[in-house]
Amino acid sequence: MLILLTAIVFALIGLALGGGGLWLIVLGGSWYYAIAGLGFLITAFLLFARRGAALMVYALLILGTLAWAIWEVGFDWWQLGPRGGVIILLGLWLLLPGIRRGLGFSSTTGEAYPASALPLGLAVLASIVVAGYSMTQDPLDLAGELPVGTATTAVDLGGNVPDGEWHQYGRTPYGQRYSPLTQITPANVGTLETAWQYQTGDVKRPDDIGETTYQVTPLKIHDTLYMCTPHNLAIALDAATGKEKWKFDANSGMNPDRQHQTCRGVTYYADPAAVAGSPCAERVYLPTADARLIALDAADGKVCESFADKGTLHLETGMKYNPAGYYYSTSPPVITAGKIIVGGAVNDNYSTQEQSGVIRAFDVNTGALIWNWDSGNPDVTTPLPEGQTYTTNSPNSWSVFSYDDKLNLVYIPLGNQVPDQLGMNRSEHVEKYSSSIVALDITTGAVRWVRQTVHHDLWDMDVPAQPVLLDITGKDGQPVPALVGPTKQGDIYVLDRRTGEPIIPVKEIPAPTGAIAEDFTAPTQPISDLTFSPPPLTDKNMWGVTMFDQLACRIDFKRLKYEGRYTPPSLEGSLIYPGNFGTFNWGSVAVDPERQVMFGMPTYLAFTSRLVPRDQIPPKGQDEKGSEQGLNRNDGAPYGVFMGPFLGPLGIPCQAPPWGYVAGADLKTGQIAYKHRNGTVRDMTPLPLPFKVGVPGIGGPMITKGGVAFLGAAVDNYIRAYDLTSGKELWSGRLPAGGQSTPMSYAIDDGTQFVLIVAGGHGSVGTKPGDYVIAYKLAK
Repeated sequence: MLILLTAIVFALIGLALGGGGLWLIVLGGSWYYAIAGLGFLITAFLLFARRGAALMVYALLILGTLAWAIWEVGFDWWQLGPRGGVIILLGLWLLLPGIRRGLGFSSTTGEAYPASALPLGLAVLASIVVAGYSMTQDPLDLAGELPVGTATTAVDLGGNVPDGEWHQYGRTPYGQRYSPLTQITPANVGTLETAWQYQTGDVKRPDDIGETTYQVTPLKIHDTLYMCTPHNLAIALDAATGKEKWKFDANSGMNPDRQHQTCRGVTYYADPAAVAGSPCAERVYLPTADARLIALDAADGKVCESFADKGTLHLETGMKYNPAGYYYSTSPPVITAGKIIVGGAVNDNYSTQEQSGVIRAFDVNTGALIWNWDSGNPDVTTPLPEGQTYTTNSPNSWSVFSYDDKLNLVYIPLGNQVPDQLGMNRSEHVEKYSSSIVALDITTGAVRWVRQTVHHDLWDMDVPAQPVLLDITGKDGQPVPALVGPTKQGDIYVLDRRTGEPIIPVKEIPAPTGAIAEDFTAPTQPISDLTFSPPPLTDKNMWGVTMFDQLACRIDFKRLKYEGRYTPPSLEGSLIYPGNFGTFNWGSVAVDPERQVMFGMPTYLAFTSRLVPRDQIPPKGQDEKGSEQGLNRNDGAPYGVFMGPFLGPLGIPCQAPPWGYVAGADLKTGQIAYKHRNGTVRDMTPLPLPFKVGVPGIGGPMITKGGVAFLGAAVDNYIRAYDLTSGKELWSGRLPAGGQSTPMSYAIDDGTQFVLIVAGGHGSVGTKPGDYVIAYKLAK
């Protein structure tokens, strides 16, 4: 009976592999699965016949699979495992005495001779040896070191920020995410322990949208931390103890049409004309999910009613269309030269009648409009006259700005016009400014330069990250004011921030064609010489936990339209890689301005994009909630779009890991020094498996002058410390929720250095929600 059941299992596997393998051959894919299916069927037949040759045939199947797998992927354990795991387990099953004895024969004298285990045993042993060897290898790892010497002694960190403080989202106006503190070093970081923990009380609710996330980086001014929460609470904490000083609730309400429910930070301002200690002499500006900007007294959290409309600036002013929930502010504005400069997030792919992406500068004290820059009408920046409106759906900036007050420039990372995947009917101005970095004059809002990172964007390749400013030593030894702009497609643009011209070369490369009839594609696309863009996917890169879901992914891969980076969306479905999740996203990169190096977290997840004709889109349901994944309706456009990660039948990525790295690059030379797998599957699987596969993440890094980089972000719930020079992981701290925010560092009066991260989870990557603020310091 045992042999019969085994034969049936082998026959079913053979039919599944053979049928799927033939389909894959028709699609132009590998012949292996069909051949393996035939091997299983022959083995099953011999098992039914109780012939010992079954073990020999299966041994040949194992050896053939081993040779094929090494030929396809080398000695990468995470790719070898799915190819051979089931096959080896079944080989061990066939070696059981209960199977072998039943496959033997009896002599004329009645003596039993079980089938020989030697050929199959040797094949299994060879596979186990290869598996063991591959576990010690990582052919995708890039080992190296960043230069350790300082490239300059005249370091410009931007702004006048004391070493122990963190005044803006990226610490200073330059957005470097670099702390000049040195108490924590690679030698002692392993002794970090929790100093204090605070819970905000703002937790994810049952009626929240899926994209409810906690992405805040707190500010530290004097002895106080300032932060916001996803539902727009503003909170002040004692920096030494984490004790709450005050809390303000903006009462921004709930709306299922919001695509995002988050807050990345607040903005601090000290009025130089105010008497110290007077009401609202120091302010915190809170952006909200219902398109308001609220001025609060930094001392007690009370509303500063002298600003705008009794303390509140209404950002929907000037919009031709104003559907509730479609426009909000998720990132902190910047304040410079008496102006508060504000962007806004516009829902992706909801409607052709949404709010404008206008960038506006208001008087920081009164809220009066000073200038407005609308990328759909970029030449007129004088305040919009009453009764007129900004350009509907013009490209918006939902991320964080940087500025250089000496150059009088503010740097804006821009998205594209929605619908993201439909490029017809875009104006000349929209084509010019979509998916670009724009430098605006702080005084007037006029464009000083623009650098586009994607032409005719059909992929939602917004510039998502705050541009990072630093000075880079040129070949002549003189400092060059530079801007580092990470992009979703993995390029790192290193530009002269005075002109937008490349410091590290940028070239144009041919791009795929084949857009739908109503649209077109750009013939070329830009790419930086410093790029983390991955090589194109092939069917060899398809993955699964087993050979079965790997086969399903290979079939899906061959069915999708894919011609490499910038394959246009299609009616049959296209593979978009890098996907719109981004190689880099709003977490940006961190730079050390002394060593002139960067540290970042490139992430690799393929997405699919399928256009849906208007007459095939169902009516909107009453319980639908905002999301960037699934069906994006594009009301008013001829097509909606169905999009999401490219996943297999078990809900894991179809492409092989690693899906996430930590990486370091030299900004003077444009050379990538190292790339290491980052993160484990501990919180991705039902069992807490600590396998270091290299997992996706969203969030940002932070560097300290002590030579340590800190990063949460990965979809396992940890904050980690790395040696900036080598990228080696030095320490990790288990978090009570997902750490999809950017950490920061500060010091208190006695010199103690803290590292702080907010752990609240991220809706779109499925990490555990929470409301934790956690500070670490070195053990005594």
